[in-house]
Formats: sequence, structure tokens, C-alpha cells
Amino acid sequence: MSYHAAQSDGDAVLFDARSDAIAVITLNRPQRRNCLDKEVRAGLFAAWERFERDPALRVAVLTGAGKAFCAGGDLQEMVGTGMTVPPRDMFPLPYDTVELTKPTIAAVNGAAFAGGWMIAQACDLCVASTTATFAVTEVKVGRSSPWAAPLIHMIPQRVMMEILLTGDPIDAQRAYEIGLVNRLAEPEQLLSTALELAGRIIAGAPLSVAAARQTVMLATEMGRSAALQAARHASTHCYESDDAQEGPRAFAAKRAPRWTGR
Repeated sequence: MSYHAAQSDGDAVLFDARSDAIAVITLNRPQRRNCLDKEVRAGLFAAWERFERDPALRVAVLTGAGKAFCAGGDLQEMVGTGMTVPPRDMFPLPYDTVELTKPTIAAVNGAAFAGGWMIAQACDLCVASTTATFAVTEVKVGRSSPWAAPLIHMIPQRVMMEILLTGDPIDAQRAYEIGLVNRLAEPEQLLSTALELAGRIIAGAPLSVAAARQTVMLATEMGRSAALQAARHASTHCYESDDAQEGPRAFAAKRAPRWTGR
């Protein structure tokens, strides 16, 4: 049940702020396979900002309407503008061109090609339909994929090399096997699976979740000793919070904790 109404079907991106602290963001240009045209980019920038600013929302799920998740950039726009290097702030990428402090989940319902792979990769977690496909197709259209560099922290080097050099798609099962996808779901259960995963995150203490996410990112970007030191610092706010006392109290009393995020 939503406590904010979703935007109208005419909008390029739909935003559903649910009463369970989950935001469902839907790319809504199925007739264009949800490609990242100007309207979709603007809608997605606005949706991520709305999610970040709303204290009642704790996890966002990004998905697509229709049969595709996102077919990538708007090639017609690239031809029309003679685009060379895309502007640095052109695409709304979580934790990159968009500042976010909360977890995100990509619910990939179909093809995630080029820029579609890019926005799915940018999310913290990924749930995919068994019918989904993934591809970094830039070599097939003479473009490049510098945004794929962080992929080396998710999948093996030789697998990444083949994906980028050939531009050939992989199916959902292969994406799961190499570690790109966290969970697979039948098409009709995709959103419910993503929502269930979001709910498991929301069940945790908000400051603990934030510290956990930061720890993963620090470990990804730093060496062992530096990451340990930085993660200790990042966890101080969590340890000193009211929730750090509420959790043990609730456990001892055999009751569900009442998190305040303070």
C-alpha cells in the first residue's frame, strides 16, 4: 500500500513511496525499451533525489515497465547531437553522479544492455528475472564503457574481459553464476522477491545498515589495513546510538527491536 500516489502513466519514471519504507522506481517508456532518453534521465534524477530526501524511505527498488529493464542510451539522440564523450553528469547513477546514503536494489525484468547494465550495476544489489539478459554492447556500436571499471570488484577478470570485448549478452543464470546477480526469480515473482530482500534490509537497525554498506564500499576501494581503520571510524556513530542499546535489550527480552535510527 502506498502512502504517496504513484505518478501518472504518462511520466517517464514512476515513483511509488510505499508505507513499508520502500520506494519502487519504475522506468516507464516500454515502447522504447526504457532507453535512457532525456525524459527518463530527468525523471530518474528526480526520483533518486526524492528517495534520498524522504526520511521515511530506507530502500529503493529500481525496475522497468514492459519487457525490457533498460536498453541503454538513446542512440538516436547520440546521432542527432553528434555526441562524443558523454557529459560527466549525463546519467543518473547511484553513488556516482547521484549522492545516495541508502541501499538500492535493481529488479531486472528483461534486457539490461549498455546503459541498462550500467544502472543495474550501480545499485547495491540485483535481483533478476529468469528471462532477463545482460550485455555491455558498446563495442558493437563504436562507443565505450568506462563506467564498467568497478565491475572488476564484482566478477572475475577474464569473465569481464569477454563480456566487454565481445559485447555478447549473458542470460540471467550466467549473471547469477558469476556474481553479478544476488537472486533469481520467475518473472511474475520478480518484484515480490526484490521487495522481500528490501524488507530484510529494513528489518535491521538503520545506522547499522548504513555502517554495513559503508564498510563494504571501504573494503572495495582500500587496502586491508586502511579499510579496517576507516570502517572502525565509520561504525562509531552506530555504536554510540540509542539503537545499539535497544538491540541487545530487545534480544534479552525476546521481543522485536524498536529502531529509531538514533
